[in-house]
Amino acid sequence: MNRSDLRFLVDFNVGQAVSEYLRTAGYDVSFIGELDPRMDDVDILDLAVQEGRIVVTMDTDFGELVYHAGRPHAGVLLLRMPGARREQKVEAVAQILSQHAPRLAGHFCVYQVGRLRVRP
Repeated sequence: MNRSDLRFLVDFNVGQAVSEYLRTAGYDVSFIGELDPRMDDVDILDLAVQEGRIVVTMDTDFGELVYHAGRPHAGVLLLRMPGARREQKVEAVAQILSQHAPRLAGHFCVYQVGRLRVRP
C-alpha cells in the first residue's frame, strides 16, 4: 500500500503535531484546526466520507455515530490516550501506520495501551 492510498482528516483534539507528522511522512492530510475548529462530529464524519479520509480522533462520540447512529465512514482511528502529550500521539500514530496501515481504511480502529483493535 502506498502512502498516497491513505488520506486522513485529523480532528482538532488530536492536534497539529500529528497532522504535521503525517504530512511530513507523505500522507494527504486535512486538519480540522485549519478548516473549522468548531466543526461538529457529524460534519467531520460527513466531510471525511466525501473526501475518502480516515478520521483520526480522540473523541469517543465517533463510536456512537458509527455504531449506534449508523453513520457511514471511510475509516476512524480512535486514539484512547487521555492526557497524552503531542509527542506520544505522534509516536503512537507512527507505530500504528508502520504495523497496520493496510487495515485502517474503511474500519473503525481503536488504539489503547499500545494495542490496535480493528472492527468492521
